[in-house]
Amino acid sequence: MSFDETAYMVDTEVLLIRAFLAVIVGGLIGAEREYRSKFAGFRTMILICLGSFLFTTFGIHITGGTNDRIASNIVTGIGFIGAGVIFQSENRINGLTTAATIWAVAALGMGIADGQYVLVLICTFVILISLLFLTRLENLIDNINQSRTYKLTTQYRENLLHDFENLFKKYGLTFKRLKQTKNGSSISGMWIVKGSQADHEDFIRYIFADPEVTEFEF
Repeated sequence: MSFDETAYMVDTEVLLIRAFLAVIVGGLIGAEREYRSKFAGFRTMILICLGSFLFTTFGIHITGGTNDRIASNIVTGIGFIGAGVIFQSENRINGLTTAATIWAVAALGMGIADGQYVLVLICTFVILISLLFLTRLENLIDNINQSRTYKLTTQYRENLLHDFENLFKKYGLTFKRLKQTKNGSSISGMWIVKGSQADHEDFIRYIFADPEVTEFEF
């Protein structure tokens, strides 16, 4: 089956319109990330979307058709950029949403290069809705059931850690003990604790008022 090279020939004006659309799409999503003070913001998302568009466009025109190797290399390269915005801080993984957004923006740039305008615009709308409004739903879910890491230190006495665990149960919290450490006359315990925000706050207030607790990380 012969390859029709003319099917992939696009006027310069069309290419410029597509490039402009890549800037608009990347800018809209980047503005949301910039508003939330994320590492990959306005300029970064524009460059990612435009860069993916250019690589895909050049791949089509240089090779005379779609180039799977260029597409796969774009995905690989974007993976490295996305990994750069993921970091761990205070027992939490941050940057996953931004990394996923980078990945999606690159796909939009590739879609624009292929002329899939309707699909790109619909997906851009879905991404913006997810970033702007689903955060509220996440916060609601987090209020119902959130996970925290607690570390409690106090003077050693027998069954002390079990007493804390009974206290978790009293406040409606579920837990998993991570480790326990005895240092001289002190003993520390660390747990992953799950429950509603209100139950966590009640427990924290109780611990703040407990004179036996010498150190509390939460």
